[in-house]
Amino acid sequence: MSRFSLLAVAILLEVLGTLSLRAMDGLAQPWWLVGVVAGYAGAFVGVARVLQLGMPVGVAYGIWAACGVALASVGGALLFGDRLTPPVVAGIGLVVAGVLVVEFGARTRVSGGG
Repeated sequence: MSRFSLLAVAILLEVLGTLSLRAMDGLAQPWWLVGVVAGYAGAFVGVARVLQLGMPVGVAYGIWAACGVALASVGGALLFGDRLTPPVVAGIGLVVAGVLVVEFGARTRVSGGG
């Protein structure tokens, strides 16, 4: 499995954990705790493996966090009726744009003149 495929799985697991946490409704529905624990544990194992495979931590964490925020926001809107207001959508866009800057910056070589 490629680093980006593994990172995508880790992102989806983190979103599963986050949405399960929301679905728990406090402790009123504790069976969702299985999704919380499995989602977050799987996500951390996946990101750890991505880092072992050589992806820079700033890139891996940036992509993971940005995609997690975006997908959890959309999932919250679809599943729980959370509002996606224009400022929220703009914020998600800024987070994604920031990750792209980090990603492309990590690929740029800076010549060490001197």
